[in-house]
Amino acid sequence: MSRLLPQPLMSLVLFLVWLGLNNTVHPAHLLLGAALAVGIPLWTHRVPREPGRPNAFVTAAILGCVVLYDIVKSNIDVARLILGPEARIKPSFVWVPLDIQDPYGRVALAGIITMTPGTLSADFSEDEQFLLVHAFNVDDPAALAADIKARYETPLMEIFE
Repeated sequence: MSRLLPQPLMSLVLFLVWLGLNNTVHPAHLLLGAALAVGIPLWTHRVPREPGRPNAFVTAAILGCVVLYDIVKSNIDVARLILGPEARIKPSFVWVPLDIQDPYGRVALAGIITMTPGTLSADFSEDEQFLLVHAFNVDDPAALAADIKARYETPLMEIFE
């Protein structure tokens, strides 16, 4: 049984979330939910997992609140810029130097930047020491890079490294 369901709790959660998201217990959704509940844990159970760090959970929760706040604030800022005179908008690409070495942390950083309205992570440099960010409105590129590093990269380093 453990070979078919290497992570039974994850399988149960996947199955219930699938049914909840679809808001139905139609036989086709029951079958697809069961297939996902069996298939995803079988596919992911080989991924190496590091033991959690007790302080990383608190840092992750704080980072989540910071990101949610930034998303709401950025939505308002972008709306003001779009509704105002076009001359105020100064889009730019900015290379942000990275200190984070963990690949999962880098991907999380790129995802956070992309989720925040007005910014988009565009590319990593070939040596993966810089992240190219496109910002909708940039007054000071150095200040944008410093803000990204302080608000997102530093907590991600605590979580992932």
